[in-house]
Amino acid sequence: MLADAQTARDVLTFSGRASKAGADGVRLQASGGVLALTAAALAPQGLFDHTPTILAMRIVHADPELQCDLVVESLGESAEPNELTLPDTALSPAWAGVAPPRGGWEARGELDAHIIAERAQWGISAVAHGSPGGAGEDAVRALRARIWGEPDEALHGLPRGVAFAAHAFGFISGAERVRITASGRWTRLAFARGHVLSRGPAVTGLTAVRETGPQIER
Repeated sequence: MLADAQTARDVLTFSGRASKAGADGVRLQASGGVLALTAAALAPQGLFDHTPTILAMRIVHADPELQCDLVVESLGESAEPNELTLPDTALSPAWAGVAPPRGGWEARGELDAHIIAERAQWGISAVAHGSPGGAGEDAVRALRARIWGEPDEALHGLPRGVAFAAHAFGFISGAERVRITASGRWTRLAFARGHVLSRGPAVTGLTAVRETGPQIER
């Protein structure tokens, strides 16, 4: 149960955009009259998939008695305009186990929304032109990971995928200065219509090789 009919429509819109973006479900976290909707605009699909974890989030008002934390494939309309229906079963996608911190966010600057929109369009074009006809799913996924995961200087070094998320979820609307904050490995872009959260890369690679056995004199 949401605060009103308009909020219910907003939630359905977010869910629909998550489906079109290829997100594996929408996470619903409700408490104290607030409902946080989260979906993975981009997320790795396996151990060697270098796609960054980039989440889209929208926060709305809900019934104060609503308490939940689950991931669902979709939501549906109800007989009551301010209510939505849930599917019979929930999902357990890997991205839902990687939650951004609740506090400790520090300012990191601002970006113009039109720059974010331009980088999103550039990335969409690059993916479209870089996918040859008949390319397999693995090849397309690798291309998307490279283009959207690449740090973009126009976006203050953030992965280009933050622009894709903002575009895919309809967060870009006219002239706007988008605040950037960071907490640990997470960076957040705060739009008037929602938030985009990007999780920084883990430390990878091997340490230097060293000898462990007894030294042999030569």
